[in-house]
Amino acid sequence: MNISWAPPQLRKGWRGYWDAFVGPGATSAEEWLQLLGGLVLSTIALLVFFLHFPGQPTLAQIVVLSLLALDLSGGIITNATSTAKRWYHREGQGSWQLLVFILPHGIHLALLVWLFPGFAWWFFLLFYGYLVASALLILHTPLYLQRPMAFICYAGVVLLSSLSAPTPGLEWVVPFLFLKLLISHLLKEAPFRPAQEHLP
Repeated sequence: MNISWAPPQLRKGWRGYWDAFVGPGATSAEEWLQLLGGLVLSTIALLVFFLHFPGQPTLAQIVVLSLLALDLSGGIITNATSTAKRWYHREGQGSWQLLVFILPHGIHLALLVWLFPGFAWWFFLLFYGYLVASALLILHTPLYLQRPMAFICYAGVVLLSSLSAPTPGLEWVVPFLFLKLLISHLLKEAPFRPAQEHLP
């Protein structure tokens, strides 16, 4: 295994947009793990929703939740890959760029409040506030302590969400969101690369 912090150039055309999203230079194994792993996780999450949600979900609820499940499931895996670590923590990417990636994810929480009964704006304020505060705390922690700090923050939100998940079947959304952002995305890790990379 090698460690390489220098990402390759973005590819041309539509592949370049994909590279800018998941990081250029992803191996075939990483690509398949992201796609298949994200599909399996999101399918299980939706199955949990359908088994426990009280009543009949609307088409809008199903469509939006399916997109959220795919985004969160795929994001947990993608942001944990060495390719994504190398890309999002490359030279020139500092605390501000990492925070800018996190901030728009408040939309996920707002959609829950908008579409699902039982959720209220206090839910959005509580968890979005916790997300931003946790991200700032981790980013202002010395690098060698950021991992344990992130796990403390994540454990805290798991406990908090277990006490305040208003709608049955959606208990996984907040833990998935925070796992994607605080653990998979925010933590800087050495981007290990296979000795001989096999690119897709």
